[in-house]
Amino acid sequence: MSTVIDTNRLRLVSCSREMLEAVIAGDDAIGKLLRVNAATPWTMNEESVFRFSMEKISAHPDEEQWWTYLHILKRENLLTGCCGFKGKPDKNGMVEIGYEVARDYRLQGLATEIARALIEFSFSDEAVKTVIAHTLAEENASNRVLRKCGMTFASVAEDPDEGKVWRWEIAKPASTL
Repeated sequence: MSTVIDTNRLRLVSCSREMLEAVIAGDDAIGKLLRVNAATPWTMNEESVFRFSMEKISAHPDEEQWWTYLHILKRENLLTGCCGFKGKPDKNGMVEIGYEVARDYRLQGLATEIARALIEFSFSDEAVKTVIAHTLAEENASNRVLRKCGMTFASVAEDPDEGKVWRWEIAKPASTL
């Protein structure tokens, strides 16, 4: 059963194996399965990203909520991108979030709404103590989104694909520990 995170304007739906297979099959397949239209293009991710998530949830179906989500604009019933986590909380209680918004739907506050929803969802799990994210090592829209969500710059890291990246984090508020 998919996890659904509702925000003011969006519905974030965790991807089951069937949903990921439809994503890989193409916009028509995922649109038909979810009964939504899809922005063109709705994702910039390569197929390998979705296959990786599919492998992870196939091996551990109970961890579906810690991988890929599709976000749908409620009023328009429109798939506008994907977001989610890079796996379940680690032994230190840390999870990493990521998100993307279709080009034609950027600069409307959707990324901030998505990031806030992922952070709130994370902190609702007692195992999660810290949420992190990575951005390119430069001032950009993603930095602004994360700052709006209360995340702070933590360090510079080296990503095998991207090179230098900035790590951002937010700790669970003490009142919810």
